[in-house]
Amino acid sequence: MSLTAFIYILALIMAGVLLFGAVYFVIMLTDLECDYINPIDLANNLNTYVMPDLAAHMVLLVVFLLLGEWMSMLLNLPLAAWNVTKVVNNRQFYDATEVFRTLSKHKRENFVKVGFYLVCFFYYLYSMIITLVNESTHDYNTASAH
Repeated sequence: MSLTAFIYILALIMAGVLLFGAVYFVIMLTDLECDYINPIDLANNLNTYVMPDLAAHMVLLVVFLLLGEWMSMLLNLPLAAWNVTKVVNNRQFYDATEVFRTLSKHKRENFVKVGFYLVCFFYYLYSMIITLVNESTHDYNTASAH
């Protein structure tokens, strides 16, 4: 198995974890909207996972950049730019005092992330399968040539 196939397997797993995280954020924001959780608990719960989520996505981007997987890197670039903008402007964390006012924006952002990670998941799955099939075809052709 090549390094590229291994990286796509790891990216597939990471996309699944990030997708789960984005769904968790949507569920927590919906709980706040329905008054099942208070804003302080929401901010404390979600802020714990904000930076690991951003870091995991940036690691994927850098790995694809280093391996020369340009399509995968370009796929991840818009969300990475958005995340960097949020960190630079110091807007990455949830503020318990303003979360009700910005609830619809946060929900919309997390729904977009769910869609993005879902697309990424299936793209990584496709890329992993194509990489593995191409490797096995190449191995078969090499073995039959000898």
